[in-house]
Amino acid sequence: MRVDVILEYLPLYLKAALLSAGIGLSSIVLAILIGMIASMILYYRIPFLKRIISFYVEVSRNTPLMIQLFFIYYGLPKIGIATSPLVCGIVGLSFLGGGYMCESIRGGLESISESQVESAMALGMNKKQTMRYVILPQALRASLSGLVANMIFMLKETSVLSAVSLMDLMFTAKDLIGLYYKTTEALFLLVVFYLLILTPVILLGHLAERRLTYGKMGV
Repeated sequence: MRVDVILEYLPLYLKAALLSAGIGLSSIVLAILIGMIASMILYYRIPFLKRIISFYVEVSRNTPLMIQLFFIYYGLPKIGIATSPLVCGIVGLSFLGGGYMCESIRGGLESISESQVESAMALGMNKKQTMRYVILPQALRASLSGLVANMIFMLKETSVLSAVSLMDLMFTAKDLIGLYYKTTEALFLLVVFYLLILTPVILLGHLAERRLTYGKMGV
């Protein structure tokens, strides 16, 4: 392994890492919003919308991200909906992550006992207040582990975005290997930069879980 080659490649990987992280974080935010809305629809069992959301969750979770990206990037232009690689990456990753976030949040919502809802209603809260102050805070706490795992999963899935010509970390590594055959150095930097992206999320997730657990125990 040559240090001079690693130093030469660093600026390229830094630029690619910023792109991968930016897409990943943007998609996570959108996926959480999608998951929140979808889980609420399933929780309240809105008849027509419930079927649509259930279908969406099954499709998003049971089809590979690459297939979803190809459909968005190569399929939708056939009906006049063209997207750039960047938009395709964010939309595709958000579509995938939304299904996983929905299931995590729905599990948290359904873990709240009916007695707590009835108690809140007996105290004079309406449905909106009960959801905001009683159900949702506890549901998010219960689903935190799943949400963090989904975030890590989504950040790792950014490695697939090179399939639609995004100059992300994986694209950069494959390009440099193909051009200069510096496989060891290129893969070493790929691993290092993914660790740099993922480690803060993992640590913050563990910190949040510990604080919520200790707070719940009264420590």
